[in-house]
Amino acid sequence: MTSIVEIKDSMPAYAKDLKLNLSSMANNPGMTDQQVYGTALACAFASRNAKLTKAVAAEAKEKLTPEAIEAAKGAAAIMGMNNIYYRFNHLVSDEEYSTMPARLRMNIIGKPGIDKADFELFSIAVSAINGCGMCIDSHDKVLKNAGVKKETIQNAIRIASVIHAVAVVIDAEDALAD
Repeated sequence: MTSIVEIKDSMPAYAKDLKLNLSSMANNPGMTDQQVYGTALACAFASRNAKLTKAVAAEAKEKLTPEAIEAAKGAAAIMGMNNIYYRFNHLVSDEEYSTMPARLRMNIIGKPGIDKADFELFSIAVSAINGCGMCIDSHDKVLKNAGVKKETIQNAIRIASVIHAVAVVIDAEDALAD
């Protein structure tokens, strides 16, 4: 199994900044381990790179409860659906779509099994990866109403950006190696 350290060490010279950012990812002032590692795990799932997902999951397993692991996976799953649906509503010219009921089950958002604000943090990070402005705005509002500081939200987005970029590099390098 590949570890985060092995992934950092495998980053090519052109991705040195990503290697450094990945090294400092766990150092996010104002964030709990659950917030850091849950966000990283949800983002690894959303970034769809098996090697990175396995490495982040192995490290997260040491820092998270089973409930937090399930919540991180659940955030990636539900945002995988919601980000597509709500991004469509945001981008389509016909405004009538946004008045129509979604008719999509989203129970995990109401009962994520962990602190709701932490789940929202995982969700906003995945929504940033998936590019859904409506979802980003919605999660940002919920987080601010829960008293989560902007710096914590920014840290989650920083984690999302690093995880996603590392996944892109791994995918590209794997493609070139074939």
